[in-house]
Amino acid sequence: MRSEEEMIGLILNFARNHDDVRAVVMNGSRVNPNVKKDPFQDYDIVYLVRSVEPFRRNREVVRYFGDMMILQMPEEMGDPPPENDGGYGYLMQFLDGNRIDLSFYSTEDVHRCVKDTLSVVLLDKDNRIKKLPPPSDLGYLPQRPTAQSFEDCCNEFWWLNPYVAKGLWRDELTYAKYVLDTLMRQELMKMLTWYFGMKTDFQRSPGKLGKYLKGQIGDDLWALLERTYADSRSDNTWEALFVMGDLFRKVSRSVASSFGFTYPEQDDTNVSNYIRRIKRLPRDAETI
Repeated sequence: MRSEEEMIGLILNFARNHDDVRAVVMNGSRVNPNVKKDPFQDYDIVYLVRSVEPFRRNREVVRYFGDMMILQMPEEMGDPPPENDGGYGYLMQFLDGNRIDLSFYSTEDVHRCVKDTLSVVLLDKDNRIKKLPPPSDLGYLPQRPTAQSFEDCCNEFWWLNPYVAKGLWRDELTYAKYVLDTLMRQELMKMLTWYFGMKTDFQRSPGKLGKYLKGQIGDDLWALLERTYADSRSDNTWEALFVMGDLFRKVSRSVASSFGFTYPEQDDTNVSNYIRRIKRLPRDAETI
């Protein structure tokens, strides 16, 4: 695997060898002082160029950086649709394990390209980029909940519970798992992010998809979170559903207490009792 020094050298040499490239900016986890270094961190690179056009659909760019494992060009894809923001990107995963997410933007877009608080200027041929503050994850800190956002999160979480229960009772595994592991978990993670913010005074980032929650929310809550990840067995998925409810309840009550919100105890009780009745219901029942 090529070292960080080799990869940065390769990235800078490309810029130095192409006159159209006027500046190089690196952002992301590799410039985040709060993230432990590891060999799997991407190189998130922006080349600011006189014109983006010569770099569109240019396979010479791809070949320059090494032997490719797999490539994505987001602007050439239909699903998801491209952003059409004037830039052009190559997401390059190399056979040696390194990855570069490379974007080309016009020099006219310089201010948009350095607004990320995790940005470091590696090269500026024209000295047109003003001095940036030291990189930090200030732009990625969780926001405090409002009474409305808290209420909406609780309402959506408990609203979705019966969908999982009915799906399990009907033996509709894919449906039940999607609602539990995608839709309900999204609300759970939202609440856990507020809880994490509460515990860290909203001065630390929980990371993308909550990857830094462990060690910050407490061992007991983390153990409950682990138990919400079930296999394909129906009984275990039922158990994960109930554990997710327990975890959501504990965290939500704490958030509510901290911010002076009202936790919907009656919704919780009504829904929890209902899904337990569904679990006890014989498979051939015609009424509940």
